[in-house]
Amino acid sequence: MSSNKAKKSKGLFKSKSRGGEDPLEEVFKRALQKPRIFKNREVMRSDYIPNRLPHRDEHIKRLGEILAPALSLSKPSNVFIYGKTGTGKTAVVKYVFKRFLEIIEKENLPLALAFVNCRISGTEYRVLAELCESIGIKVPFTGLSKAEVFSRLRRGLKEKGLLLVACFDEIDALVKSYGDNLLYELSRMNEGMDDCGLTIIGTSNDLHFKDYLDPRVLSSLSEEELVFHPYTAIELIDILTERARLAFKDGVVPQNVINLCAALAAAEHGDARRAIDLLRVAAEVAERNGDEVVKEKHVKLAQNIIERGRIFEAISTLPLHSKLVLISLLLLTRGGISDPISGMVYQTYREVCGQIGVDPLTDRRVSSLLSELDMLGVIKSDLVNMGRHGRTRRIFLLTPPSEVEEAISGDDLLSSLLTYKPSVTRR
Repeated sequence: MSSNKAKKSKGLFKSKSRGGEDPLEEVFKRALQKPRIFKNREVMRSDYIPNRLPHRDEHIKRLGEILAPALSLSKPSNVFIYGKTGTGKTAVVKYVFKRFLEIIEKENLPLALAFVNCRISGTEYRVLAELCESIGIKVPFTGLSKAEVFSRLRRGLKEKGLLLVACFDEIDALVKSYGDNLLYELSRMNEGMDDCGLTIIGTSNDLHFKDYLDPRVLSSLSEEELVFHPYTAIELIDILTERARLAFKDGVVPQNVINLCAALAAAEHGDARRAIDLLRVAAEVAERNGDEVVKEKHVKLAQNIIERGRIFEAISTLPLHSKLVLISLLLLTRGGISDPISGMVYQTYREVCGQIGVDPLTDRRVSSLLSELDMLGVIKSDLVNMGRHGRTRRIFLLTPPSEVEEAISGDDLLSSLLTYKPSVTRR
């Protein structure tokens, strides 16, 4: 920074702090200084796709081989990709798409690629609309029937003579909220379309995702499978070392810090995304403190910050019906029933569905959603014997109610339910 700029900045901070201390003064001063830690922040973003994906060469090659027929305008097989969060599924698909796009543009092929995040898109309508937009067909945000949008997509592929390879990221979120009808319709789209059509890639964090699909859907998909194993601590060290080289100034992130981040993430299912986030937040904590080197103490502080943020993200990104089940449990807990049986939860769930005009799922499906919330660590369920009434489950809310409320309150549709009083809690 030049001396004139420094004087101006100093004068600005001084004038702003008259009549009381300015809480942002130090923030601005540090922001205007030359960065001490970061060299390129973009490298540590969750959506950054590096030019090299360590320890995923085999998966990249396998996916490339499955999709390769598309380059000769033959329909490739559908693919389902399984693996826990942070195992590189999304990164591999985007990397392969990026390389395919280079060939498509170079050879001017009638081939289109689409990447749809089903959790973000949220509804079947929006998923279809994004597919339409990927081939240049405009669809209004709302107003058309799902059948009409589907028809426009099919007609567009046929008229343009396009082969569309579409990845549905976190496809399980869509199926668990709306069922598998859309997936069935998409799998049958190629009937009567010889030189064009659709190939489906689905990614899922749920290794048992196929259990939710009707046998007819599985038969229509005729898919191939790829399974991504969690990263080991050694593999995570390689990933973090590569990211640190690109993201940080030389010498500011010691090897022991990288090793700690890798070890903590490896202990939690080998999640590379968590390892990268942990290192990034640790660096940000160090930067805010004015430190020039990231230390293990910064990693410990970052771990606490991320833990709270992770719970918030896990709840706020749940599918609609999972949120409704969680809200039902929250309402029962606030009403004085801290360990309701599954029947009470289902009764309350049906009530809250009625409050917002949503058709409830079956008892069996809600039981599956409770099991998934249990696996996430948001709730705990214990099997109990009710004597001649058989066995049931008692459900406990592990997440503090205030954190559940905070995550739900940002949802305009569901926030109104937070004041509802279930019938089983009314006196």
